[in-house]
Amino acid sequence: MPRLSGAFVRTVTKPGRYGDGGRGSHGLALLVKPTTTDRVPKSWVQRIRVNGRSTNIGLGPYPLVTLAQAREVAIENTRAVRTGADPQADRKRKTTIPTFAEAAERVIALYSESWKDGSRTARIWRSRLAEYVYPAVGRFRIDELTTAHVLNVLTPIWATRRETARKVRQYLNAVMAWAVAQGYREDNPAAADVISAAMPRAGNVTQHHRALGYTDVPAALAGVQASNAYASTKDALAFLVLTAARSGEVRGATWTEIDLDTATWTIPGARMKTGREHRVPLSSAALEVLHRAHEYADSSGLLFPSIRGRALSDNTLSKLLRDNGVLCVPHGFRSTFRVWAAECSSAPREIAEMALAHVEGSAAELAYRRTDYFEARRSLMEEWAKACQP
Repeated sequence: MPRLSGAFVRTVTKPGRYGDGGRGSHGLALLVKPTTTDRVPKSWVQRIRVNGRSTNIGLGPYPLVTLAQAREVAIENTRAVRTGADPQADRKRKTTIPTFAEAAERVIALYSESWKDGSRTARIWRSRLAEYVYPAVGRFRIDELTTAHVLNVLTPIWATRRETARKVRQYLNAVMAWAVAQGYREDNPAAADVISAAMPRAGNVTQHHRALGYTDVPAALAGVQASNAYASTKDALAFLVLTAARSGEVRGATWTEIDLDTATWTIPGARMKTGREHRVPLSSAALEVLHRAHEYADSSGLLFPSIRGRALSDNTLSKLLRDNGVLCVPHGFRSTFRVWAAECSSAPREIAEMALAHVEGSAAELAYRRTDYFEARRSLMEEWAKACQP
């Protein structure tokens, strides 16, 4: 029996079984069925003995699977059988292996039972995975992923968003560890020791303002409020944290900038780093701070006047933190807020950036962006205020 040719496979229409004859055929044959009874008239099949029994293994339809590809798979199956494997069973097993996205959903469902705030934490996981992981590896089977895939996910954010990258690696590690436990793979390409050896150390990253982790903020604020410091100074710091504003913006804030009816703080452009007016939605916690501030309001008109009726100095706030063992600087709380927004909220990036009064985009984009996302930011700041509570 002669070997099949590409031309024959392409043109044959007579129903029948056409073997790929000659030496090295590995039992490969082309099945041609009547076009009136089958939507896939041509397909590949391999007749092979597995564990002493003859069996037919389907290799896929033609032309989706070419002659060359069918021969290659037939050879692989023959080699597998000689080592004691069952190609058909292996194929069935692989069809049940989930993609990374599917595996992640199973892990979230498993973990959510023990999470203190299951639905909220699950939402954070899904948000971060959808933004940083799924576009790169979500569609891959969990057993196909390698350390190179993991590094491809982490490298773009390792230097600029270290806390986010750390969380994403934890998610990857959890999903991979689950896959190992389920028998879908034998190794964990996202393990801490593997990634630590492959990625730059923290010392190679540009140093920024010292900031707290967001989970440390409630205790820090509670400690400051319990101290014997001047009330105005303590409240200025609380207001700075709750509004994610710059130190100078808070220290120079006046009552004329506050609209208590709409819970809005409008900072004029002259006092903004960007030179643009900025509206800040005031959370219920921020309004409580202002309520306390009425008690020591003076003729200066400042929200938080010093004991001498002048604007507080930046060094005063820094000293307040040092005296209470808070290892950060006032400006660092903006970084803390930004990390929290990325890790713990579902707010889009532009909302979090606008909350910090960051002006981003080209001149054309800024010209057409006619919103400051105020109401969306109001919800975000209220959520941040709750995260800051002891």
